[in-house]
Amino acid sequence: MCPPRFFAVDYVINPWMDPTQPVSADVAVAQWTELRDTYRRLGHTVEEIEPQPGLPDMVFAANSGTVVDGRVLGSRFRAPQRAAEAEHFRRWFVEHGYRDITMPEKINEAEGDFAWTGAVLLAGTGFRTDPAAHAEAQEVLGVPVVSLQLVDPRYYHLDTALFVLAEATDSTRAQIVYYPEAFSAGSRRVLERVFPDAVLATKEDAECFGLNGVSDGRNVVLPVEATRLGELLSARGYEPVYVDISELRKAGGGPKCCTLEIRKG
Repeated sequence: MCPPRFFAVDYVINPWMDPTQPVSADVAVAQWTELRDTYRRLGHTVEEIEPQPGLPDMVFAANSGTVVDGRVLGSRFRAPQRAAEAEHFRRWFVEHGYRDITMPEKINEAEGDFAWTGAVLLAGTGFRTDPAAHAEAQEVLGVPVVSLQLVDPRYYHLDTALFVLAEATDSTRAQIVYYPEAFSAGSRRVLERVFPDAVLATKEDAECFGLNGVSDGRNVVLPVEATRLGELLSARGYEPVYVDISELRKAGGGPKCCTLEIRKG
């Protein structure tokens, strides 16, 4: 995770951003701190990277790498305003002992558009990540990739429209939740075929960034407004944990955007 010390909305690279509306770095830091502390209360280890001036979106650490079985595929941003973030995160991985690191040739915004299910990597495209990056991810990470087409610009990354509730095991398939209207008709059919028991979210769930949640297989961190989705997840045996991300949402981010999940081999 990366503290939003330099948080601002100075440009527009997604439909949620409006530089004419006031934002507060102090409020963003307070909300981010509560999110970080929530993870720690749930028993998770949180490692931090130092934020850099001039990179207000660096707080959205999910966009800076994909880690599966200890292999790291870095990111290459579509927006020039964020391009420099990739090198800071690459250095962090090197400094923390990661040796199997590949920086991509194709544009990919990491866990923004890549979701590991424990069996396959779900890969979004349509607004940010280059479709060719899906094949590159499969080659680098050595896992099967399922491509999904996003069609609504408000849900510009896969992690605004879908997240993994529980990873697959040897005896159980992965469980996911997603917002069907964010995907093309063909991608919806794929999701229905591969995840017939998925939780289906509504427009209201999506608009409050409820699909930008983070699950450890039991506890599911959600925006405070995503109560309907929380009720659905409770009925499936999950424990919703609510956090306020209202300030961070002004830049088009939520809990998952702030969270790069590191899966060690």
